[in-house]
Amino acid sequence: METGNAAKPQPPGVAAASPSAAASAGDSEGQQPKRILGIIPNYRAVSADTQLPPDSLKQKFWLATEDSFDYSSFILAGMMAGVGQAQNSTREFGQGAAGYGRYYWHSFADQAVGNYLTEAIVPALTREDPRYYTLGHGGFFRRTGYAVSRLLITRTDSGRKTVNLSEIVGNGAGAGLSDLYYPPGDRTWTKTGQKWLTQIALDGVFNICKEFWPDINHAVFRRR
Repeated sequence: METGNAAKPQPPGVAAASPSAAASAGDSEGQQPKRILGIIPNYRAVSADTQLPPDSLKQKFWLATEDSFDYSSFILAGMMAGVGQAQNSTREFGQGAAGYGRYYWHSFADQAVGNYLTEAIVPALTREDPRYYTLGHGGFFRRTGYAVSRLLITRTDSGRKTVNLSEIVGNGAGAGLSDLYYPPGDRTWTKTGQKWLTQIALDGVFNICKEFWPDINHAVFRRR
């Protein structure tokens, strides 16, 4: 539907990470940029070996807002709408420009609802940290396993490990809420479950991308 990096822009009135945390991130080999490929927002990724204070309620909602209304979100919604229309996944939407418009706003709504539930609303209720903490060390399989495991395991605001209810329950709630604005044919248990599992799978892919992007960024683009 994917802050915490010391370089992340902060909303007015929100304190930035401590200087020691920023220094730790800058010295780490797993330094996370604000964007992947200069386009995809990477605000939720925390550089390896970095310790940050917990996000406040305001910061969590700001994170969801950044991810939901970043310019790339409008591009992604357009791509998803195009794929959906090409596959005729929701026949009630039709074809042509009008049909594409229906696919578009539904795709955009899906993104925003998912972001606010998994990055702000559920984390606020469960006191979980919605950020992705990069491992940054070890072999490919260890780091890949770690990235995928973050779908089930996350940190609380106090730094303890816990079940990732933000991911599991948040995406489930998002899939359920989408039934309110989709046609009746898409409101089945099967369709809702597919949306839920698809979003979790996509988040797993994005976790892997976040984990290895600092390495790719340095090796290909010679950036730290």
